[in-house]
Amino acid sequence: MAMIVGQAGGLASTGKERILDVQPTSLHQRVPVILGSRDEVERIERYHREHETGEDQPYRSPLFSTRTLFRDD
Repeated sequence: MAMIVGQAGGLASTGKERILDVQPTSLHQRVPVILGSRDEVERIERYHREHETGEDQPYRSPLFSTRTLFRDD
């Protein structure tokens, strides 16, 4: 799958490394599989990298802050 996706211009990743670079350590080893367009897979890899290094920011949204859509009567 990874080779076909790569030939089509996309990427195949585990979130940390390219699928084709994974060296199996056992016959039934399992790894995460992320397949898709180059931009989307690189974005997911960046999310993993930022989380591991602590660079990611907590999720912030005005809808889920102290304001509300409901009336306070």
